[in-house]
Amino acid sequence: METKKKSKFWPLFIVAIGVIVVALLVRRQIRQPLTISGAVTIQDEDPRKELPIVDVDVVAANGAAYGPAKTDASGLFTLKLHRWIRDGRPITLRFRHPNYQPLDLSETAANKIYLARLVPLIRKKTDSNLPTVAIGNVRVRYSSKATRTVNVGTAVRTFEVKNVGNVPCQGGQVCSPDGKWKAAVASESLDAGPGNEFQNARVSCIAGPCPFTKIESDDLSKPAQKITVTARNWSDTTTFLIEADVVRVMQSDLEHLSYPVIFGSALNFTLPIGAQGVTLEADLGGETIIFPLGPTLFLSWADCNGRSNSDKTDVYRCELKPGYKFH
Repeated sequence: METKKKSKFWPLFIVAIGVIVVALLVRRQIRQPLTISGAVTIQDEDPRKELPIVDVDVVAANGAAYGPAKTDASGLFTLKLHRWIRDGRPITLRFRHPNYQPLDLSETAANKIYLARLVPLIRKKTDSNLPTVAIGNVRVRYSSKATRTVNVGTAVRTFEVKNVGNVPCQGGQVCSPDGKWKAAVASESLDAGPGNEFQNARVSCIAGPCPFTKIESDDLSKPAQKITVTARNWSDTTTFLIEADVVRVMQSDLEHLSYPVIFGSALNFTLPIGAQGVTLEADLGGETIIFPLGPTLFLSWADCNGRSNSDKTDVYRCELKPGYKFH
């Protein structure tokens, strides 16, 4: 009897094992591949000189990744590993750049930041008799759009609200706020002209029984080309005065001058949003020379690259070419 009971459970046990195996296979198929990332910098004892390296070829050995990667201007690289690479599996990352010694890093696949520091190659001088050009007093000059407000005059105008006081208000008439007396309403508008606007506008009752008046509406709080004032009067005729400054808002180029930070053979500087016409000024051979830094970031004496920060500002780095040094 006991043998018969055991024989009934064997099919269920086999089915359960089959379900587990299928689940594991499905999980393996749908498991997302690992993506690893890191940064490549120059190896130096001074952390300030550990500058990011652009265009470094990064490869995972033995085909562990879907393809190679290149570092961007910030030194960042990202590699997407194959699905069969699991956490903790050994991998080898290879870093190659023509200006730096090759580097192979033995790592493990994990959710971490990978850092690689490359040693620069010793550059051979083509002619030891050629003097090194000294570059000093480097400045960064750029322009930005600025808003400038110019006062072009003052607008002054009076208007009357004609009325007769002590007249009881009847149905259908304009009345005082308490509904007791007959009132009158008048408006006056001003136009500053195309390209101009009114600022600091104000209106006051200057003549007549002013205590029995009220400014119904005005649009004086914000700068505008046109303003309108409406007043109510429930006594005898009153006079109102409108005054405002007339200004013109213009766009102009504002020039800025800043100094880059120099570490070793590289200079670094940042530019704000909207910076235009970037040039580098430097003293070479006792003369001040202006070097435009166009879209290609070309300089005769340095290799430059740039990248944008998350706040949309731009950061630049220029590394000296052979034959030049900072004074």
